[in-house]
Amino acid sequence: MDIQIQSIGVVSAIRPNAEDDFWGGEESCIMLSDQFESEALLGLSEFSHIEVIFLFHEVDPGKIVFGARHPRNNLEWPKVGIFAQRGKNRPNRIGSTICRLIRVQGKQLFVSELDAIDGTPIIDIKPVMAEFLPRQEISQPKWSHEIMNAYWLKKS
Repeated sequence: MDIQIQSIGVVSAIRPNAEDDFWGGEESCIMLSDQFESEALLGLSEFSHIEVIFLFHEVDPGKIVFGARHPRNNLEWPKVGIFAQRGKNRPNRIGSTICRLIRVQGKQLFVSELDAIDGTPIIDIKPVMAEFLPRQEISQPKWSHEIMNAYWLKKS
């Protein structure tokens, strides 16, 4: 099945290239596309967090992983399927992050800790509601905690 999705906006950020770590405290701006009016964001400022779905637009299609690999190519971590990790070299190149909404200004959303680079196309924006977060305790393997060790630290 062929699916077509249009970008609803674009990210303006400090980072021009994808990096594995140190996304903590970074602020960026999402600007809605011309097809939208500011009223598309009406009421969103009442939420503290939003989920941003975006396209890893800089990923070389030849580097997409369809099977398994060691996360970050680190042989100390187990080889796991692409759907058991959050790497950018994934089929469809779709990323998703929950980030803090700082403010809404016209057609712009100012956010904190969105791990997307400058020029990233935005596919969708959703308010974060507690009722959609996990209702049970989350479990994950040890390596996944290790990989995230420096992810949300501030860049020094």
